[in-house]
This record gives sequence, C-alpha cells and structure tokens, in this order.
Amino acid sequence: MVLDRSDKLARQAEAVIPTPYGDLNMVAYSFNNSEKMPHIAMVHPEMDPDAGPVLVRFHSECITGDLFGSKRCDCGEQLDKALEMVSEHKGIVVYLRQEGRGIGIINKLKAYKLQDTGLNTIDANLHLGLEVDSRNYSGAMDILKDLGVHEVKLMTNNPLKLSSFDNSGIKVVGREPIIIDAQKENLGYLETKRDLMGHMLQG
Repeated sequence: MVLDRSDKLARQAEAVIPTPYGDLNMVAYSFNNSEKMPHIAMVHPEMDPDAGPVLVRFHSECITGDLFGSKRCDCGEQLDKALEMVSEHKGIVVYLRQEGRGIGIINKLKAYKLQDTGLNTIDANLHLGLEVDSRNYSGAMDILKDLGVHEVKLMTNNPLKLSSFDNSGIKVVGREPIIIDAQKENLGYLETKRDLMGHMLQG
C-alpha cells in the first residue's frame, strides 16, 4: 500500500466536537492518512486569522494528567484552562502527540519511579539517558500555517515555546500566562520548571 506522504503535516479529517466549553472544530494532522495518533487542532468555529492575533496554546500530550487527572503535574488543568480560554477568545489549542516532553509514556513512568526516590524531573530523564526536553514544534507551525494564522498571542509559561517561533514566519505579538495553583503533589515539579527550566510561573 502506498501512503500519502509530504514534508509537512497535512490536514486529514475534521469534525465539530461539542465540548463542555462549547463547539470546537477538531482537525487531525499527520504525514499520511493512516496515522493512528495524529496531532490535533481544536479550533473555535469563528477563529479568524485576519481579525488580529489568534490566541494559541501548544499543549503536548500528557496521558497521566490530561486523561487520568494526575496531580504529579499541572498539565490536565492547563489543558482545561486553555480550552476554556480559546473558546472564549476564538482561538486554537494545538494538541501535540509528544508525551512526557517527548520521551513517551513508558520512559515517563520510569522517570516517575526515579522521582519517587528523590530525583527531580530533569535528573530522572538524564539518569535514563534521555533529553530533558526533546519536544519539537515544527509540526505545530505547519498546523498554524494551514489554518491561516500569521500572528499569535501564545498561551504559555515556557520560554522554549516562545523561541520556537523564531524564523517560523509567524509573529508572536504577546504572551498569555497560564497559571495553575500548585498542589502538594506537584510543588517540587513546578519549582524545578521555574528554577531550572526557566518557566514563567507568575502571572
């Protein structure tokens, strides 16, 4: 079987999804139409890239937090907040299938076990011979360009996401913090992101 393939992610399918935040258009992007785990864009039906900067959130998959409500991180709560905000402001959540900052769920669980022995999230990855953050946002740029977006207000605390727009042809005109209250289970995780990874965890 010959698969459709290009150098850029392509729109494969879409449908309107009624969510707790209102109707959103779910658009699946992949390199071929047989991909079972495509990237997803959740797009407000009235999103207009020519009306001004579009509120955008890049959210990397976190099955533990997004799906099962794990308190070890703030990912699920960030996703909920992002969906609420893009529904209010006619924006986009780009949901990227790069679990665990790119290491996958198996390695993520191994890293969690190491964190239970006292290592922080960075040292646990390094102990496993993995990168601290191996995520890539070039696919997210392909998605935004397909949607006609040329200016964004980026919903993020992560300076690496801001710098990912360098030389992309898409202009970042502002940053929207996405601040979630710390819990006892994720306080150390958030402190590591703030102190060692430069995340901007204040509004």
